[in-house]
Amino acid sequence: MTYRWMVIALLLASNAAVAQQKLGHFNSKAVMQQLPEAVDAQKALDQLVSDWQQQLASMQEEWKRKFEDYDRKKLIMTDQRRAETEKELRELDQKMMAFRNMKFGQNGELFQKQNDLMKPVQDRIFKAVQEVARDEGLDYVFDKSGEILLMYSNEKYDVTQKVIDRLKEGLQAAPTTRPGVDGSQRN
Repeated sequence: MTYRWMVIALLLASNAAVAQQKLGHFNSKAVMQQLPEAVDAQKALDQLVSDWQQQLASMQEEWKRKFEDYDRKKLIMTDQRRAETEKELRELDQKMMAFRNMKFGQNGELFQKQNDLMKPVQDRIFKAVQEVARDEGLDYVFDKSGEILLMYSNEKYDVTQKVIDRLKEGLQAAPTTRPGVDGSQRN
């Protein structure tokens, strides 16, 4: 049994009132494959990645060529020329790392482009999921394409404020002493 279905089973088993709740699921990957704007956005992203990878490959080839040339001639180079060439190689390596980080890093251009191109599509899908859930009288809708992801929940089942209240009650009722390093109580 997959992790996803175990979680759903636990949700169903944990509450007797669940029998009255309606669950739904959908596959966001299948939806994305059917939406022309999602397919177009993915193609645009793929083209960007391909272009950037070609630029990076070109930089790597240049570095490799210069290194091989350096490696062949280093024994006959003057100390000054050897130091200059080694500096050039380090600078090229740093340039490649900076390019890779700028394009593919955590907050790089790829991340920004994905957000720019895919966010409107994801928002449209999310809105459609909400509309279908309301029309079908569903209380929860899960995305089954990967890890379990709750895409919609009926607000009447939101217990966030109750959890916060319970935690606050626990804080007020908790003693003000804390255990010390040795296990003894201290204020």
